[in-house]
Amino acid sequence: MPFAALALSDQLVRATQDLHYQGPTPIQQAAIPAVLAGHDVLACAQTGSGKTAAFVLPLLQKYQHYRTQINALDVDSRPKHKSVQTLILVPTRELAVQVAETIRGLSKRLPELPKLACVYGGVSINPQMMGLRGGADIVVATPGRLLDLIAQNALRINAVQQLVLDEADRLFDLGFSDELNRILALLPLERQNLFFSATFAPAVQELAEKLLRKPTRIEIEATPVAAPDIWQRAIEVDEAARTMLLRHLLQERGWQRVLVFVATQYAAEHVAKKLKRAGIKAEAFHGSFEQGKRSQVISDIKASRIQVVVATDLAARGIDIAQLPAVVNYDLPRSSTDYTHRIGRTGRAGERGEAVSLISADFAAHFKVLEKQLGLKLERERIAGFEPTETFSSKAVSLVADDHGGIKGKRKSKKDKLREAAALAAKPLE
Repeated sequence: MPFAALALSDQLVRATQDLHYQGPTPIQQAAIPAVLAGHDVLACAQTGSGKTAAFVLPLLQKYQHYRTQINALDVDSRPKHKSVQTLILVPTRELAVQVAETIRGLSKRLPELPKLACVYGGVSINPQMMGLRGGADIVVATPGRLLDLIAQNALRINAVQQLVLDEADRLFDLGFSDELNRILALLPLERQNLFFSATFAPAVQELAEKLLRKPTRIEIEATPVAAPDIWQRAIEVDEAARTMLLRHLLQERGWQRVLVFVATQYAAEHVAKKLKRAGIKAEAFHGSFEQGKRSQVISDIKASRIQVVVATDLAARGIDIAQLPAVVNYDLPRSSTDYTHRIGRTGRAGERGEAVSLISADFAAHFKVLEKQLGLKLERERIAGFEPTETFSSKAVSLVADDHGGIKGKRKSKKDKLREAAALAAKPLE
């Protein structure tokens, strides 16, 4: 099926050709007609399936129709200030930039370009406020920075006609529920709502039931976890030998670029330093970096100036590195959802990828729970020279799934630590 068969304008069809889109993906075939028809949409599709274009293309067509109506008015009747027509909320800066790039690429052939604002935290707010003078047609934003700009009277969202939540589950995972509720209270009641994500956590389902009106439900069954182009491996190794094994894999597998996922910012810095000392071009990547630093790291790995990025789960979504051959779970993810998004960084656009999980004895049971939730059964491997000496036991870690799909393992959560501190403070001195 060609894009022209989806009732898109000639300009948008030519834009897809300019970007070498081969044809609409399943999520695009299902979502574009529904969005054009004005329906609310609840869409679930795997990372790398083309879901960004699935909502950008029809929204640009709606913008094109809106501008045609405005231009038909006499000059005096036209609004002098651009009101926000489309608001796209995303969980991370990286995803905001990616969505904005897609909008710019697909709108290049429109007779009148939309005024686009891409706003996020971690950088000065002043240039973003300057860019919003005169209003904006489309705003791509992280929730916190959007509220900051509203508080500064830099923009209003009371005329929004389309609201998009991209990676909706991650918005809740990162603790944006309060910000979302505040934003929703400022939006007009009559609007089109589009929820797109790779997975739907209970919190997202609950919000969808409250906000969506007779939505078109779209589920594309294929997921990165089950995708045949990702070779998933589970390698047993002692915790202390993980870095040495990682170095061995880099050499043996010949990976020119790889994302290594760790649990904490400290681990990202620590592992990156150990790799550098071994002569490997590596950099850390985490939420404490300024946006300029984060952009530079991603630019460097895309250009193969560095070989390894050691990242927290900040990099698990919103970052598209073409032809990334492998990802490594140096630390296991806390939830099956995070596992899905981590390995979804490789094996994109039809390329074959490799996803390696390093499993120490303490987290063997944790990985079994992940497998059960994901419907996986991976063979355990042992690499010659790196055979574990620790005893593997199915009861090594007591695991409890939380309400959001997370799994508590050996590492204590912040809530656990706060409870322990409170209990200790309340305990009488002996």
